[in-house]
Amino acid sequence: MNLKKINQIIKDTDYIHTSGTKEELKAAEYLLGCCQELGVKAWLESFPVEMAEVKKASLTAYKAQDSEGKDIPCKGFKLCGSGEVEADFYYMPNQDPASLAKAKGKIVMVDGGMRHFLYQDLIKAGAAGFITYTGNVNFADSDIDQSELRSFVRAEAPKILGAGINAKTAYELVKGKTSRVRIEVQQEEFAGESHNVVAEIPGTSDEWIVLSAHYDTVPLSRGSYDNMSGCIGVLEALEALKAGAPHHYGIRAVFCGSEERGLLGSKAYTADHEQKLEKVVLNVNLDMIGSVMGKFIAVVSAEEGLVSFIRYFALQKGWGIDVRSGVYSSDSTPFADHGVPALSFARITGPGQSTIHSRYDTPKILSAEQLQQDGAFIAAFVKEMADAACCPVKREMPEKVKKQLDEYLNRKRPEH
Repeated sequence: MNLKKINQIIKDTDYIHTSGTKEELKAAEYLLGCCQELGVKAWLESFPVEMAEVKKASLTAYKAQDSEGKDIPCKGFKLCGSGEVEADFYYMPNQDPASLAKAKGKIVMVDGGMRHFLYQDLIKAGAAGFITYTGNVNFADSDIDQSELRSFVRAEAPKILGAGINAKTAYELVKGKTSRVRIEVQQEEFAGESHNVVAEIPGTSDEWIVLSAHYDTVPLSRGSYDNMSGCIGVLEALEALKAGAPHHYGIRAVFCGSEERGLLGSKAYTADHEQKLEKVVLNVNLDMIGSVMGKFIAVVSAEEGLVSFIRYFALQKGWGIDVRSGVYSSDSTPFADHGVPALSFARITGPGQSTIHSRYDTPKILSAEQLQQDGAFIAAFVKEMADAACCPVKREMPEKVKKQLDEYLNRKRPEH
């Protein structure tokens, strides 16, 4: 793909497009058109997603002996229900039994996002509500991410009200010895729809290699790096592989919607096409490539032999890469969980060079030249596998990777 086209795609998709919105559908239809321009058969596949519109959210903080509280800028958690709760404030940086024992009847503020086992522990401990924070105390902005109580985080547990605030505000709540807080959230929860974009280049056999990349963004981000860059990489691979078709293995591309809400698009695809996955010999996922700075990596959820093969292939091409076995937090994971050998390629920036899931994920992070080079390497790797007389990767998942999948997908509590 030439540099002009790469830059045009970056420009055309430079807007926030979150799960289940008309903007996400607009981005999906744009990628559909890009595939069709390449002469590749493509279509949309819809899947249901939970949606919510917060009508009102407030957080009031009180200090000891104060009768009047202070209004704190916040955003109510989507999908946490509606109502109001007032209780003692408790900052809980640890998740050990001693810390959880103090959570009963309190509104608990935690570091980081709301994770599955953290939420389950808070419910068992009898927490009355929760607060999370996003951003950075050193950043100039006071952005607050629009978070949600995800279905896999809540699981079968009851809903309690939650609010998100900025990191600087969280610091002030703790430093100022806040004693009590009040949360109110009023919202409308409803069923919505997201989409995967699927494209195919048939091969001479009935087996497939699946390329994947997600195209949705978080609420504050335009998502140029995370992850329109990966989508461009998939388009580059489709263009290169279409020119040399047919290959032994067919090439199927899945541009996943709603990844940022917990891999919903790839989970929907693998669930809806479970029988077809028996004919998928490999999944190659792209999540964040083409940055001006950063190292190129591969994380392999498959037999150790594929780790060695990628290292050898990269050496043959003179391509710098770090390769390891494990689970990558992206759309390769549901494929691996269904037994499909999977890997994710990414170019990860160094400290202070980029920030994802924020207003700072913009086109300025990217280099069209680097995107072109990353895409060319990925296309060459996929072609090598697609032209193989027999895919050399065994359909076996190492026990270490199985354990990491269980932990990542909340089937087992992480040992640490």
